[in-house]
Amino acid sequence: MSPVFYILAAITLAGGLAAVVLKRLVHCALAVTAAFAGLALLYLQLDAQFVAFAQILVYIGAVAILIVFAILLTRGSDLPKEGVFSRTWFVGLVIAAAVFAVLAWTVVQSLRGVPQQTAVPAVAVRDIGNMLVGRYVLPLEIVALLLTAATIGAVIAAMHQKEGRQ
Repeated sequence: MSPVFYILAAITLAGGLAAVVLKRLVHCALAVTAAFAGLALLYLQLDAQFVAFAQILVYIGAVAILIVFAILLTRGSDLPKEGVFSRTWFVGLVIAAAVFAVLAWTVVQSLRGVPQQTAVPAVAVRDIGNMLVGRYVLPLEIVALLLTAATIGAVIAAMHQKEGRQ
């Protein structure tokens, strides 16, 4: 593996870890954005351009910005008055470790069935784009309308919360 992979993996893991550890929600949202960017760069290194550009457009361009706006529009940026950790954090840690162990076992077991050399598909980003604006234009527009409705709903919910507080 190349040193670039290790640098990108460190950026991605650091962003994910910072999103979990930091106390301010705005900082957590920015850390998630850094993790998303690291994943997009890893996809680019794996020569999966469409997935990388979709990661940038959907997750960084839409989801991360929506999270930041939701935090800034609501009172969610305040620090909690009581402790940050739950009383049952140990149970959550055990459950997370068990899920990780099952997933790791599944990945290791599935490596036997994966062929070592696979043929690279001849589908280009242009072909995927043509399919999205051709055959799959209706599902694409439905997803766009759902995301727009969710954004408008979040803004309306935030406006009602601010009116009730005053």
